[in-house]
This record gives sequence, C-alpha cells and structure tokens, in this order.
Amino acid sequence: MKSYVLQRLVYLVFLLWMVSVVTFVVIQLPPGDYLSTYISRLEQAGEDLSDEEVDNLRRQYGLDLPIFLRYFKWIGQVVNGDFGFSFDWQQPVRDIIGERLALTFTIAILSALFTYAVAIPIGIYSATHQYSLGDYVVSIIGFIGLAIPNFMLALMLLYSAWSSYELNLMGLFSPEFVSAPWSLARIGDLLLHLPIPIVVIGTGGTAGLIRVLRGTLLDELNKQYVITARSKGVGEVKLLFKYPVRVALNPIISSLAWLFPSLISGGTITAIVLGLPTAGPMLYRALITQDTFLTATLLMFVTILTVIGTTVSDILLVVVDPRIRMERAAS
Repeated sequence: MKSYVLQRLVYLVFLLWMVSVVTFVVIQLPPGDYLSTYISRLEQAGEDLSDEEVDNLRRQYGLDLPIFLRYFKWIGQVVNGDFGFSFDWQQPVRDIIGERLALTFTIAILSALFTYAVAIPIGIYSATHQYSLGDYVVSIIGFIGLAIPNFMLALMLLYSAWSSYELNLMGLFSPEFVSAPWSLARIGDLLLHLPIPIVVIGTGGTAGLIRVLRGTLLDELNKQYVITARSKGVGEVKLLFKYPVRVALNPIISSLAWLFPSLISGGTITAIVLGLPTAGPMLYRALITQDTFLTATLLMFVTILTVIGTTVSDILLVVVDPRIRMERAAS
C-alpha cells in the first residue's frame, strides 16, 4: 500500500506539471489577452490610451515576454507558494482565492455526503423492492431530479424561502456578514445559508447514483452465488450486505474520481444564480477576462481534487471489494 500511495504522489506531481503547461498554453490560444480586453472596456467607456501607455501596461503585466518565459516565471513562483498576480482583481492570486477555495471545498464535501447519504439507501431499497409502489415513486422522483436543471431548482427554493418565511438565502452570508471577520455569529449565518446550495448541487448527482446503484444491485441479486447462498439458508440482510451491496457499490465509489470537480464545474451556473462566493463563478470570470494566472491556479485546484478523488476511490475499492484485494495480493 505504501508503494502504491508513493506512486500516486509521483503521478500527482507529473500530472499537475502537465496540467499547468496545457492550461497556460490553452489560455493563450484565443486572440488577444487580458490587456486587449481591458483596453476594449476603456474604449467603450470613452477613454483612449496612447501607444506608450499600452506598452507600459504590457510591460507592467509581463505580457511583453514570450509565452514560455511567462510560464517559467509563473511556475517558479508557484513552487515558492506565489501563484502570480490577478490582472482583473488587481491583487495577488493567493489573497483572493483562499476563502473561496475553502468555501468551495466545504460545499463540495457536504454535497458529496448528502449525495451518498440519500442515494445509497434509496438505491438499495429500490433494488430490493423492484416494481413495488416505492420503487415506482423513487424512479419517478429520480427522473424528475435528472430532468430539472439545478439552477431552476435553486430559483424554486429561493422563492419558497422568501414567500413562506421572508428569508433571503442568496449567497452564503447575510449582507452584514459578507465582509465581517470570522466569528460564531458568522459561522451560524453560514450554516443557515448552506442547506440550499448543498441540496441543489447534490440533487443531480443523487438522482443519477440511485439509478446506477439500483441497476448494478439488481444484476448482482440475480447471480448464481446469491441464489446458492439463499438456498443454503443465509439470512436476507446478511446476504444482501455481505456481498451484493459491496460489489454494487463499486461504480458509486469510482464516481468519487469525478464527483468533486463536477460539483465545481457543473455547479457554476447554480453558484452564479445563488450568488455563491465559490471557485466556479471566479473561474468563469477569469476565463472571460483571460486572467491567465488566476485561471491556471483554479484549474490546477480542480485537477488536484480530481486526483485526490481518484486516489481515494481506488483505495476504497480495495477495502470494499475482496476480489480487488485478492488480485493485488496475487500481483
């Protein structure tokens, strides 16, 4: 196991380096750069810049250097914990992403826990009560959950909270706590606002995982080893959770690899609708404005989440599925 974890860490370093290179190159592919976007906005506001002022700004932002020099300069700073300077925010990247990344990771973890806590019991019930009234009800609700866009569900919940209790649950903080320092009152206000984004972001994944678990478990329950164990008098509950459920959880556990990044990238529209100060809207704005260093840093963060999810899912698969454990022991 130690060699496996060490191997994954080596892969992580190499993968992050490759992502940094690809990200930096892809950001440069669209015509223009941040300065072009900035000048265009100034011109729309009726302000013109001379060629000398443009050249000074280009040198100030380091855009006069070739792309490979800009990359090596940035990656050297990253090694020292400096992620560069955000052109759009006019602040160091490290200063503006800290709280957003923490809030993003918190919402991602809680949404994942909500997704699995709801999907696994319902999926097991639906498979073990095939074609029952409960199975039909769960299936209908699951299809509705897959069909309704998350941002639409967010608008419905916001409207219900306001019309029923006059609660404005936009964002993660009330206006008086947005810029306030952390305190028990601010944490309490955050907890009041968390349920809606957790439910909204986790709903789409929950509906999909229920269908996956139901189909996989139904396939396992019809296999010969289950029929043989049942004929030998093994209790239904013990039989169900000893092997079929553990095997059926494999695709659910494997989904950890894409769950965290999908909660960030797939939840961007929902975050914009809800006004959440998370990484998704910031990444969207950085891409629009071609804010190179901020975009690269956020994409590297998403990559780290993907690799962490993949590593955790691989380890959990070894723990849950005895067949995988036997194969690793044999190798």
